[in-house]
Amino acid sequence: MGKRELVLDAFDGKRVERVPVGFWFHFVPDGLFEETPEHIQKNIEGHQAFFDGFHPDFLKLMSDGYFTYPNPAIAEVRSAADLKKIKAVNPEEWIAKQVALVKELTGRFGKEVASFYNIFSPATYLKWQLEQVNVNFGQLLDEDPQSTKEALLEIASDIGKLADSVIKEGGADGIYFSAQNIQDSKLDKEGYLKYVAPAELVVLEAAQAAGDYNILHVCGYEGARNDLTTYADYPSKVINWAVTVEGVSLKEGKKIFGGRTVLGGFGNTEKDILYTGDKESIANYTKELLKDAGTQGVIIGADCTIPGDTPYEHLEWVREAAGAI
Repeated sequence: MGKRELVLDAFDGKRVERVPVGFWFHFVPDGLFEETPEHIQKNIEGHQAFFDGFHPDFLKLMSDGYFTYPNPAIAEVRSAADLKKIKAVNPEEWIAKQVALVKELTGRFGKEVASFYNIFSPATYLKWQLEQVNVNFGQLLDEDPQSTKEALLEIASDIGKLADSVIKEGGADGIYFSAQNIQDSKLDKEGYLKYVAPAELVVLEAAQAAGDYNILHVCGYEGARNDLTTYADYPSKVINWAVTVEGVSLKEGKKIFGGRTVLGGFGNTEKDILYTGDKESIANYTKELLKDAGTQGVIIGADCTIPGDTPYEHLEWVREAAGAI
């Protein structure tokens, strides 16, 4: 069985000859928000070096260099009233450049491995850009949730086009969609589902219409906590979350997400065993993960992007241990 078939079968929850393994790095950690020729080339070269060095079961295609969604109205936001200025802008050039990136990468690797392009939720793009003008997204949401919802839906119109394009034109098998609870105690689950989720569903539904193999990532970056049940009904084949941050195992997560395939299990920091462990400890950890979660509808990975200097050898130890079960 080739790696593409192996991974897509695992996405479909089928029995597979071995549990697939997937990890990913930021290849341009100093240029995530800066789209320069140098950063894009470094991103491409990073994927190639990783592919040659580890021969991964699948690739998460990193959008390094394209973290800034180009909507000039966002830079003008100073109050909740300004959110009404945010309208979809149909950023054709921004989308086309990412399609070209994805096409370049799938042209190199797509026949051998499945690939999934990294895309953030509308709330994440907006939050990051508001931070650049010292405006707190959570505060605006609290002040005027309806205007925030409408702004997010405008952004989602553009991000949905991006999702559609990287699959249909770029050749990705799907997207890796990163969402996160608003880190503000004033917004409960009900508020999130009413004001934030509709825009996220626009993007995911666009991706699902373009291709059925998409990953939902519930991001626990830097210890951010999430109520996973918020995303229980989001459409995606596979769900990835921060097991170590949330304290929710792969087995428990399978129940939350209706038995769909789950991805993860390892912590992703320099303090976690994937980074610090020896072969025996990493192998034993892998075996314990699969003993608890089972081997069907499971892909071993990490909470999020792993440190850039994690030895490929450590990743291979995980794959060897998973393959022996």
